[in-house]
Amino acid sequence: MTDRMTDRMTPGMTHGATNGRTQGVTLFRRLLRPVVLTLVLATAALVVPNSAVHTTDAELVKLHTAEGVDAGPDMIWILGVGSDARPGQVMTRSRGDALQLVGLNTRTGAAAAIGIPRDSVVTIPGRGRDRVNAALYYGGPELMGRAVGNLVGVQPDYVFVTRFPFFEDMISDIGGITVTNPRAFSDPYLKPKGFEKGRIHLTGYEAMAFSRIRKSLPGGDFDRSANQQRTLRGIYARIRSQADRPGFIERGILTVMQHTQTNLPAAELFRIAQAVAQVDGSKISTCVVQGSIGSMGSASVVFPFVSQARRYGNDARKDATIKKC
Repeated sequence: MTDRMTDRMTPGMTHGATNGRTQGVTLFRRLLRPVVLTLVLATAALVVPNSAVHTTDAELVKLHTAEGVDAGPDMIWILGVGSDARPGQVMTRSRGDALQLVGLNTRTGAAAAIGIPRDSVVTIPGRGRDRVNAALYYGGPELMGRAVGNLVGVQPDYVFVTRFPFFEDMISDIGGITVTNPRAFSDPYLKPKGFEKGRIHLTGYEAMAFSRIRKSLPGGDFDRSANQQRTLRGIYARIRSQADRPGFIERGILTVMQHTQTNLPAAELFRIAQAVAQVDGSKISTCVVQGSIGSMGSASVVFPFVSQARRYGNDARKDATIKKC
């Protein structure tokens, strides 16, 4: 014990008392967090109205078509979509690239991610058979959510669409992420020097490249979807490790709100933010829907194994846990 620490202790105070006080402060901060988050969200709703947000960066949409899902009362399902929109194109009416259906258990902190290869052929309501990423182009986030929900058997509650540059900024804002890369790979355009095998730290740009490269991966789109899930794990781990830093979560929520078009009330945004912040890294399960490679016209496509997709959905439906890929 240092002299400075000794000076701060009152007569009769023990190490156990000091530890107890420290734990009490930590508990107090955790109990205070929901209040602070609510204030941040309420303030943001007032000072960042929908007309002032950067609507081209991200959009969070609540779906009203989920019927008969029979999901658990503690579950939130969010479909994450990386829009392939080019400059000048409407983000929510371009083809979807990265597709991850994520379930969050607000009671246990468990999370499940079901990856959908973007070239998977599915039945798009009102459009017939086509690649799933075309659903965003045809009918925006709502139709994309329905198409993925019909494949997996679980309709998402929300669809979160973002441009990749904003995704890069979000990763940079939290200080980058660390992922476990199972193989070395590169891309002459996105990452000429490539990614090493093993535990690697990714900047915002590198996280984007890591999530988008597919041609140099042996499993193509399947391996790319798995890399997207490794990126999600890295994001959750980073958020979890920094969640107790004063202002970290609050600043993150405010940043996202300033760049996100949404009409959700503050209380609903708080529930989503709280669920994401409470994800337990040891309770994350991820699987990618596999399929056979074929063609539709002149395009190479994936014919997904529907029974497998439904099994993943059934496993994770009520508790955000997939037993086995």
